[in-house]
Amino acid sequence: MDRMWDVAIVGAGPAGSAAALRAVQLRPQLHVLLLDRAGFPRDKPCGDGIAAHGRDELALLGVPALIDDYRPTPRLTVVSPGGMRVSAEAGRPNHVVPRRVFDARLVAAARARGVEVRRHRVRQLVSDGSGVVIDGRLRARTVVAADGAGSVVRRLIGLAASAEKHTAIAVRGYADVPEEDDVQLIAMQKAGWPAYAWSFPIGDGTANVGFGMLLPQLHAAGAPGRQVLHGRLAALLPDRPARELRAHHLPLSTGRPAPGAGRVLLAGDAAGLINPLTGEGIYYALLSGRLAAEAAVESPGDPLALYRSKLRKALGRHLRTTDVLARLAQSPGFIDAAIATAARRKEVFDLLVEVGLGAGTVPAPLALAVGMRWLRGSLRSRRR
Repeated sequence: MDRMWDVAIVGAGPAGSAAALRAVQLRPQLHVLLLDRAGFPRDKPCGDGIAAHGRDELALLGVPALIDDYRPTPRLTVVSPGGMRVSAEAGRPNHVVPRRVFDARLVAAARARGVEVRRHRVRQLVSDGSGVVIDGRLRARTVVAADGAGSVVRRLIGLAASAEKHTAIAVRGYADVPEEDDVQLIAMQKAGWPAYAWSFPIGDGTANVGFGMLLPQLHAAGAPGRQVLHGRLAALLPDRPARELRAHHLPLSTGRPAPGAGRVLLAGDAAGLINPLTGEGIYYALLSGRLAAEAAVESPGDPLALYRSKLRKALGRHLRTTDVLARLAQSPGFIDAAIATAARRKEVFDLLVEVGLGAGTVPAPLALAVGMRWLRGSLRSRRR
């Protein structure tokens, strides 16, 4: 049996590395173990977008300059299912950093601060009252499960994966673009709605490009998934032929499970923390990993209760907002109305960015304004 670890983290992506960094930041003397089945650097299918809110988390973790060598992308263009268009400069710029780079840098930062990093595939968890035994030989007071959408740890503690209706699937690749391209593009599609393509320029003459849709809509398309995803990406971004295409599942926050069981805490994709409006997950991952570590350090005897409280305080109102908006967004007309309003009012554009990429909420007057526009549009359509 290995030593007793204060915190063992399964999965060394943004959520897991954030948990490791926060634990030793709060208590440098802690024994923290970071496990991942892969070696780093490694590729991870993702949109690679890091919003300003994610950079705030990096600053809190003590690595504010981690991505300073990547050029910011200040502008965002969104095309709605009905062709409404808004293009504006975000209040704070976003960044696009390949996960092969971003995740490896986070792991290196954790290792440099004394976290032990091991390559290990977890197969078994057993709780023994005062801790959790991993694979019969690793023992920890608290385990943070940050092992992604297909979390093995979540299954081992008896929590179900997201239902299909709360799961999206996306295909991601890279394409050549002009080096001066600094506009993040989201192009929505009415067919199979909700569905959209994206192009996020990295700043080196390439862009992360992809297409995503809900899993039930993909199954209803009546064609092989690869054909649908690759074909729609090519149709929506014909000038950006993609290479290195890889598919991945996104467990949306509308179907999030309990945040853990006993001394095991779920963070990031393993906790179903993917924004249902945009597919953004890196900010949620960094935030939830940090909060899981805080709970493990501050309440080692009952970390789950404190973790629930911290998540509720940080994301409760926001997640309720996105739950409601995701239901409304089942109608493409609602999104048309929201984008049309954002095109006329910069404060609405900024708020949509906060809701889609951060932890924003929607004030009642704005919700009413969008709702009225949606209603008027629906009535005009019926009269035709």
